[in-house]
Amino acid sequence: MRIAVLTETDANERRVAASPETVKKFKALGAEVAIQSGAGLGSGVTDADFEAAGASIVANAENAAGDADIVLLVRRPEASRLGLFKPGAILVAIMDPYGARDALEAIAAKGLAAFSMELMPRITRAQTMDVLSSQANLAGYRAVLDAAAEYGRAMPMMMTAAGTIPAARAFVMGAGVAGLQAIATARRLGAVVSATDVRPAVKEQVQSLGAKFVAVEDDEFRQAETAAGYAKEMSAEYKAKQAELVASHIAKQDMVITTALIPGRPAPVLVTKAMVESMKAGSVIVDLAVERGGNCELSKAGEVVEHQGVKIVGHLNVPGRIAASASALYAKNLYAFVETLVNKDEKTLAVNWDDELVKATLLTRDGSVVHPNFQPAA
Repeated sequence: MRIAVLTETDANERRVAASPETVKKFKALGAEVAIQSGAGLGSGVTDADFEAAGASIVANAENAAGDADIVLLVRRPEASRLGLFKPGAILVAIMDPYGARDALEAIAAKGLAAFSMELMPRITRAQTMDVLSSQANLAGYRAVLDAAAEYGRAMPMMMTAAGTIPAARAFVMGAGVAGLQAIATARRLGAVVSATDVRPAVKEQVQSLGAKFVAVEDDEFRQAETAAGYAKEMSAEYKAKQAELVASHIAKQDMVITTALIPGRPAPVLVTKAMVESMKAGSVIVDLAVERGGNCELSKAGEVVEHQGVKIVGHLNVPGRIAASASALYAKNLYAFVETLVNKDEKTLAVNWDDELVKATLLTRDGSVVHPNFQPAA
């Protein structure tokens, strides 16, 4: 059993799909681990670190992946890389499958069994494999640091002989994993924090972190969560009421962190141009949904733009901005999943295709796209 870890090709991707710790664990499962030279440098892991853990360092992706049974990546490989993998190999990555039908067809055509880590079900057994949570947690933390870096004032209240500096007011939109970590981080830095979300279940969590909860709490709000714990798409009427409430609140804020995403759909616009213009000069908005179109009407992917004195931060791949920590957690997520595909007694690859985790995450197999959510429209 041979596992390959390749260098990421995306210019904004500094994460790596393994760590010295997980290399040791894969070796204990009986696997040979081949790592492309330089794969970990963006995360502060050298080739020597991987070698010390028992991996072999390979000069290029072709030699690393050519005879690998399992290939581990952070992002879905480009079409030009698919020829590197042998037919029947298992590919595990954050596959970003929504709206990528052609890419999935290309992967299937190469005979690969591709698993999408972000489709992992949110059940107790899979908690250690939940890449959305591990990466969003760090994104929420980093978003507040990015906001603080762009904000031209101190965040906590400071009482000095020369006078008092008031605490910054931070508003977090979306109280999922990223939002809750943003709340906690902003509170630790001394800000007065408020938050909003369409899911009623998170109100208590927001308040437990010391933040004020802001939402239109009507009947639709009380039923606004799917069985899987994700936010539902809200009606136009509710959106209008919520926007009115948010508009009056946002005008008083120094920082806004937006985190709202709906799986498989463009990010909902929560902060309009008019809302931005209501904020005072020097305020900062950090849009964590910018890669899906953005929660702020004025945000631009990969840029920090300024509109009437308000900075709108649209950094790409925010977890990758704290790559060392993000890679360490992502590598553990991957190991926890790959471990379930291995017969520990015989130390061989033994995928149970009927396992609920396999069924939930398997995109392609035997030349076809097999996941029910990514079939062609009837």
